Amino acid sequence: MKEELPLIIIVCTGNSCRSQMAHAFLERALDGRARVESAGSAPAGYVHPLAIRVMAEQGYDLSEAKSQHVNEFHVDEKSVVVTVCDNAREDCPCLSTAVCYHWEFDDPARVEGTEAEELSAFRRIRDQIKEVFLSRLDQLILRREAI
Repeated sequence: MKEELPLIIIVCTGNSCRSQMAHAFLERALDGRARVESAGSAPAGYVHPLAIRVMAEQGYDLSEAKSQHVNEFHVDEKSVVVTVCDNAREDCPCLSTAVCYHWEFDDPARVEGTEAEELSAFRRIRDQIKEVFLSRLDQLILRREAI
């Protein structure tokens, strides 16, 4: 019987920007060692076009990504959950049984200004997410394997 891959799920409120970017970075970096998903506590129903654009600049295709609700996934004590905003951490009681980390990032979708200013915000958050998630891969994997 094939053992099911461990679930690592990244959660934010809308599942349209931050969690989608983290999902892409983590999924590629883990290369099949875990099942990586992203979800929202109140999904926006779309992936933000600027998130798609700035991730494409790094070679990631989010054009087919979906905004999903966290309740679509079976999160249990063997799961690792990373919340990337305070709302997700506070709004998801189903996550209380999982191993949880909270790595907060500003919401680039809240930046108002010119297209260049908005794009700059998305790039800044993308780069922060990449740095944090890729520097903490061992923390995610080792914590999961200790269960």
